[in-house]
Amino acid sequence: PGQAEMYAGLQELGVANGEDLKETLTNCTEPLKAIEQFQTENGVLLPSLQYALPFLDLHGTPRLEFHQSVFDELREKLLERVSAIALEGKVEERYKKLEDLLEKSFSLVKMPSIQPVVMCVMKHLPKVPEKKLKLVMADKDLYKACAVEVKRQIWQDNQALFGDEVSPLLKQYILEKENILFSNDISFLQNFFSPSPKTRRQGEVVQKLTQMIGKNVKLYDMVLQFLRTLFLRTRNVHYCTLRAELLMSLHDLEISEICTVDPCHKFTWCLDACIREKFVDNKRARELQGFLDGVKKGQEQVLGDLSMILCDPFAINTLALSTIRHLQDLVGQDTLPRESPDLLLLLRMLSLGQGAWDMIDSQVFKEPKMEAELITRFLPLLMSFVVDDHTFTVDQKLPSEEKGPIPYPSTIPEAFTKFLQENRIACEIGLYYILHITKQRNKNAFLRLLPALVETFSDLAFSDIFLHLLTGNLTLLSDEFALEEFCTSLFDGFFLTACSRKENVHRHVLRLLLHLHHKVAPTKLESLQKALEPTKQSGEAVKELYNQLSEKLELRKPSPAEVTETPSMELPLPSVPTPASR
Repeated sequence: PGQAEMYAGLQELGVANGEDLKETLTNCTEPLKAIEQFQTENGVLLPSLQYALPFLDLHGTPRLEFHQSVFDELREKLLERVSAIALEGKVEERYKKLEDLLEKSFSLVKMPSIQPVVMCVMKHLPKVPEKKLKLVMADKDLYKACAVEVKRQIWQDNQALFGDEVSPLLKQYILEKENILFSNDISFLQNFFSPSPKTRRQGEVVQKLTQMIGKNVKLYDMVLQFLRTLFLRTRNVHYCTLRAELLMSLHDLEISEICTVDPCHKFTWCLDACIREKFVDNKRARELQGFLDGVKKGQEQVLGDLSMILCDPFAINTLALSTIRHLQDLVGQDTLPRESPDLLLLLRMLSLGQGAWDMIDSQVFKEPKMEAELITRFLPLLMSFVVDDHTFTVDQKLPSEEKGPIPYPSTIPEAFTKFLQENRIACEIGLYYILHITKQRNKNAFLRLLPALVETFSDLAFSDIFLHLLTGNLTLLSDEFALEEFCTSLFDGFFLTACSRKENVHRHVLRLLLHLHHKVAPTKLESLQKALEPTKQSGEAVKELYNQLSEKLELRKPSPAEVTETPSMELPLPSVPTPASR
């Protein structure tokens, strides 16, 4: 720090500083006497010290070192005392003491050695005087140095400044989510949805935001407003995850000041328990239904917040997995979907979650209408696929008669494809059904339904979350990659249809091949390598992945020495262009 800063504010308190000493020495005739007088006037005024200081001089301890250690000791004592004052006596009295102390010391706030004390006083004041807050806010260094308790008081009346602090954290959060989805570690055991809600809430961004908000409802509301705005602007569902994680992080800390005023608290808490179990059981289903049915007239706006909580991919994942499980149970019970209240509730919540963006955008707060056909036609269709699998399995076990084995059904009902294209909820459930059969290593069912994924509602089959889960589950079918037919259906029939127009699909295919290239038939691998070559427009991530894949494939090629050991008898024929290809 410069000289001016080191002594900032001392003159206002009538304490001599370096400038005064300089002036005294400039205008005196006997400098040594002047220095001695300055030391006497400004030293530690303890009679017993007069004899101790010469003793220290004999030991070669500089006076600066002595004064510095005394100063440090006193500062520590003062900091301890300030913290103690903040906890003792009547509320008004303790804050009056601290305010008086702040008034006396604030002029020294820029003096590095005293600054911690001033900051400590402000930290313990629930309401720092407006004038002082403005001075802190206007000075970059002071603002940076002050405690989060003081910054909260500044932020609550300065949304733009708070936004500047929060914005980099939100960007970091989205980036972290995307990094997990595009991670090179592909596994059906560990995926995007593996960490428990409690583990996720320990993440750096959630913890920092929780600390920045403290118990301040106004700041909490501001963060929620930022999240809503960003969700509307980008349609990025990870903001919905953060909305739920933040509320539950405050719940973990038992911050009732905020939890009691957020109308979504109990609903989110109940849903959080379902996400932890990756299943909505009957008891919790009743509870969740109670919250939805309990939205009173005039309070419909809460549906906007509830829909955002339900739009969190972790919530959608739990609801969709529970739906698939229910459908399987219904097959075993010979029951139709429309006869299952639990299933209808899951669809109601899926529908509310999937409609979040439209609801917040239109500001029309009412639950989306459920299409009857979803329940009367689409879900029974999915159940018929489950029955097809059961029938086929039983057929395989029966002794074969003259007619030979019964082939697996290969056609898809047109209605299924149409539902996937036109109905968002049907599409979401259909995609989860495909993930389910892949996880069961059911190659026949997978190849049968795969063509329906080329065109889906809002390209959901090419979304990062679905592709992340699909690539993970496909590792269970790794042996099938040696078969030309399987690879042609998967790559040519599905992935490559979107690679050129969707960079994310390109990345997911390369991730998959990096993991399974050794399983793919060499000729197929070669054609895939050509098809997946990055273009000029490709982003850095695609180029990087492609280079990694090329390096791996290069290592797998046999060395020239090995190749020459088996000389070919045939001479290569020169290629003569046919008239048509000229």
